[in-house]
Amino acid sequence: MTDTTHTQNHAPAVEKSDSEWREQLSPEQYEVLRNKATERPFTGEYVNEKRDGTYRCAACGSELFSSDTKFDSGTGWPSFTEPANRANVKLSADWSYGMHRIEVTCAACDGHLGHVFSDGPGSTGERYCINSCSLSLDESPAAAAAADETEPAA
Repeated sequence: MTDTTHTQNHAPAVEKSDSEWREQLSPEQYEVLRNKATERPFTGEYVNEKRDGTYRCAACGSELFSSDTKFDSGTGWPSFTEPANRANVKLSADWSYGMHRIEVTCAACDGHLGHVFSDGPGSTGERYCINSCSLSLDESPAAAAAADETEPAA
């Protein structure tokens, strides 16, 4: 993990005006994705999520993370060992708040996702610490079918 961008160095594919983003996103999503805010720990929708599927950017739908790489870091945010496709995320130096971190953004829409740290498990040693509100879960068909079978009939 380095401070340099890990993409194909292309301009964001999704460009919208500020008013378009405000119309599309919830107030919390807007603050996180467009203004680099952070949701409070242990409050996000996907912190304890166990369903199988693909985590996509809540702003543009780009494939970001797989449930196969999700783990419980105990930090209060969804954590992943690696992106589903490294070309879909951009890593940049973040010097805010008097500390050095590596920011993770969506390569397609430049939305702020969270940060990556070098204290993760597995072969990558990385922990992608991502805001729940910057994600949407595209549940796998098998997981959705299994959930439908366990729901009582109306």
